[in-house]
Formats: sequence, structure tokens, C-alpha cells
Amino acid sequence: MADLLNDEPRVVSAGVDLFAAALAAQAVPVTTVDWRPPVAGTSDDLARVLADPRRPEANALALSRMLEAGADLVDVRPASEVLGLEPGQFLHAGPPVTWDRASGPLRGALIGATLFEGLATSPGEAEALLAAGSGSSVEWSPCHDRGGVGPMAGVVSPSMWLFELADPVGGRTAWCSLNEGLGAVLRYGAYGPEVIERLRWMASALGPLLQAAVRRRGPVDVKAIVAQMVQMGDEGHNRNRAGTLMLLRDLLPALVDSGAPSSDVAAAAAFIGGNDHFFLNLVMPAGKLQTAAAAGIAGCSVVTAMARNGTDFGIQVSGTGSAWFTAPANTPSGLYLGAFGPDDANPDIGDSAITETIGLGGFAMAAAPAIVRFVGGSVPDALATSRLMYEITVGENPAYAFPILEFRGAPTGIDVTLVARTGVLPQINTGIAGRVAGTGQVGAGLVQPPMDCFTAALSALAAAVPPPASE
Repeated sequence: MADLLNDEPRVVSAGVDLFAAALAAQAVPVTTVDWRPPVAGTSDDLARVLADPRRPEANALALSRMLEAGADLVDVRPASEVLGLEPGQFLHAGPPVTWDRASGPLRGALIGATLFEGLATSPGEAEALLAAGSGSSVEWSPCHDRGGVGPMAGVVSPSMWLFELADPVGGRTAWCSLNEGLGAVLRYGAYGPEVIERLRWMASALGPLLQAAVRRRGPVDVKAIVAQMVQMGDEGHNRNRAGTLMLLRDLLPALVDSGAPSSDVAAAAAFIGGNDHFFLNLVMPAGKLQTAAAAGIAGCSVVTAMARNGTDFGIQVSGTGSAWFTAPANTPSGLYLGAFGPDDANPDIGDSAITETIGLGGFAMAAAPAIVRFVGGSVPDALATSRLMYEITVGENPAYAFPILEFRGAPTGIDVTLVARTGVLPQINTGIAGRVAGTGQVGAGLVQPPMDCFTAALSALAAAVPPPASE
């Protein structure tokens, strides 16, 4: 096309780069557009959903609710009190799954929880009880179905203590278990004696101490800490160092003033301060509150949950309520601990992808370029990934601003229509669990959801579009 002022030839190139490169070599000004055809087989569903007159307003409402949602830590209590869990009832990460399809880490975590609750005296006895199916005295269901989230295997049992968060704007609540640290821990499927002993200490000492501190201090503004940590080099999924230390700063005076023995306070402070991932278990329920605020809006194509159980990856979408759209989970690629390697890795697992669902984690790697030393890749990769995620989201969250991108807000509100239209999948950075029950963590890396989750959700949205009035 000709420039209207000076008639210089200018070209817009979309698609294959070869054409643009040839023009540039001839000194012809060229603007490239990153265009891709829609994902194969989605054209009809896309056309129907994009034509839904409810969608623009529904997505705008979802975004506004997500941005307005707050997150305050208001209490720390046992799951039996928070959720009414009874002996033999467990919760887990990801969409529903039966024992016969459960991954090694999930099986290991359920075995450990059974031992922790005293329902079995040996791993073999616990496994037999869990494998008995409908005739046994145990049952499990997704954390998301009870309004909360669980890291990695995500297993929660009645005696485990939970962080309770509240949204002062929408009045909703959410919860998550306390973080155990790294290595051989229950959430990675380990269930050795040291794992059970740590869980007992967390239930008998750490949980009550945190409860006393929160009740003495009053609510902790978790959203405000997240906003600060993003500007201090944390991305909220695999890097939570600044967030953990800010939480400890807020709680330590109340811990010291609680009247508990100084040795117990010192042990709790050392455990929190020495566990850079402790704050992750507060970012996650804060994310759940943010996405829950956008749930249940008719015609809305915004994703409200991404979660994995180690076998399946599942998403939920605002306009389709609590329905899960699942496909086989992919296996992360990344960096491994010690002698572990790719053959030891289990497919993707955990509810922690709620962080990416709100624009943190893999979406925020531009704000935390040092994360590449933990999950792999390079600093340019981290910057490019964050920029790419704006292409599949409906807006930005100014509360979570990325300094290196001129304080641009986090890409927020994954839209299934944009995923299908561009072929761009959400980027997740995550821990890697060993595929064999009892192994624990074997590394950390990067992974993407299967596209089939998004195309299935798109089909469901298309089926729910009301016919035109003339029909």
C-alpha cells in the first residue's frame, strides 16, 4: 500500500516470515503481523461463540470482577473445622479421578494421608484400603469442588491445617493447605516416616501458632503482598521468596507476642523463613478467590480454573459452570534434581496452575527472570513468554505490574476463543513429581495444557449459545 503522505511503498505481511524477509532485504518497509489460522476443527464453534451477543459484556464483567476481588488471610484452622471433613474423606488436586487411573504421586499422597490419619498402619494396608473402591471407608474428591486448591497432589485430610482467605469485596472464601517445603513431601507423593512426622508437627505446633498469630494480628492483605512480590522478582508459582519473607515480617511480632514457648516460635519462624515456597500456598487461594469472582456468567468464555491430577489436565470456564474439560496431562520439561531425569517425571500435577489462570507463574516470568535458573529456559524466553500471554487474555491487572515491561499489568482472563483462534497455549512453570509413588520431587520445569481441553470447552460454549430470536 502507498503511504498517504509521501507515496513510499509499505507492506503488511501476515503468516510466513519468508515474504517479509525478502522485502526487508530489498529495503522495502514492512510490518509483520503474527497471524495464525484457528485450531483445526474449531471454525464452526468459534463462529458461533464469537457471534454470541452476550459474550462481550460477559467477558468484560468477568474481568472487572477478577480485578476487583481481594484476598485477606483471616484464619488458620483444621480441615475438619473449615470443610467438615470426616475420617476417611480426602480432597485432591485436579479434576476427579479414580484409584485405577490415579498417578503415582497422587497415590503416594493418599497413602501418606491415610497413614497420617491413623486409618492404616503400613503403606500396604493403606493402599489396599484405597484400592477397595466403593466398598471401602475412604473417598476423595477435587479441592476445587470444595472451594479451595491443593498444591501438586493436593491431598487434604481432616487433621491437616488450612489457610483461610476471604474476599472482602465479593464475600467469598477460599483455602489451601500449609506448605511443607521441598523434596520428600506429601504433596509430591512421598510418605516416609519423616513426611508423616513433619505433618504431625505442622498439625500440633505450626498450625496453632499461625492461628494465634493471625487472630492476634488481624487479617493479612495477601493481594497487597502479591503486588509487592511481583515487583521484587517473584512470579508467584515457583518463586515466592519475597512473598514468604513479607508474610513472616507481618506475622512474626504476633507470633512472638502469642505467649507460646520461645522454642516453638523459633522453630516456626525458622521453618517459614527457610522455605522459599511457603507463600505459594497463600497465592493459590488468592487466585481461587479472583477466578471464583468471575465464575458462572452466562456466555462468558474466560477460564476460571486450570488444574491437574497427574493423569488429566482439566479446565473450567465461567460460562459452563463447574463442568470439567479434560485431556491427558503433558509431562513438564526442565531441570532435574540429583540423578533424576526425564524418565522419572510424572505428567503435570497440581492446582497451582491457578496462579497462571490469574496472570502469575508462567505468565509473569518477565517479572522474575531469575526463575529460568530453576525451571530452565533463558531470560529472553521469559520476556517473550509473558508478552505472548497477552494474546490469549481479555485484559490486564494493574495491581500485578511487571517493571521490565514498563509496569504493564499481568495478562488476566484466559479466553478459550483466543486460545483456539491463535493456537497459543497458556505457559505454566511447575514442580516435577516423581512418577513412582513415594519418590517426591524430582525437578522443576515448564509445561503447557493439552489443546483438547480448550476445544472441548469451546464446543460446550457453542452448544449453549441461544438461537437467534427469529429461530
